[in-house]
Amino acid sequence: MTQQRNTRGLRRDAGGRLMTISDLLGAAFAGLAVGLVVLLIFEAVMALTGLGTFGSSNGWLVLILPVWLFVEEFRAEGFGAHRVMMAALAAGFGVALGMTVAGLVSGVAPALVSGTAGAATGTVVYCLVWFYGLRWLNQR
Repeated sequence: MTQQRNTRGLRRDAGGRLMTISDLLGAAFAGLAVGLVVLLIFEAVMALTGLGTFGSSNGWLVLILPVWLFVEEFRAEGFGAHRVMMAALAAGFGVALGMTVAGLVSGVAPALVSGTAGAATGTVVYCLVWFYGLRWLNQR
């Protein structure tokens, strides 16, 4: 009989960083999904009470949990200029591409949808630049 090791949760290295890009993207998308559900509930309550129209709030609010994850990854990376440089590059590229997507979608969709599309794009770009940029710098 073979024993299988059941690994639940995110895999982290000794320093506390997420070990694979799939762990980082999975945690970020889980945060986006939770943020979106909370925002949709908030939107529904506001629309039902007559305090606003559904879809009018900013979709960028779904970034609260992914940003928290990124701050924890930044902290776990340890001290050094490489983490500051990668965080700045990842944030810059993520915001630029996220704002581009949000601007393109804003013409055909409400603010909730366009902001969420921009937030999702920015999250993916940040994860890719952060993860692979740090690994590349650490191997040099």
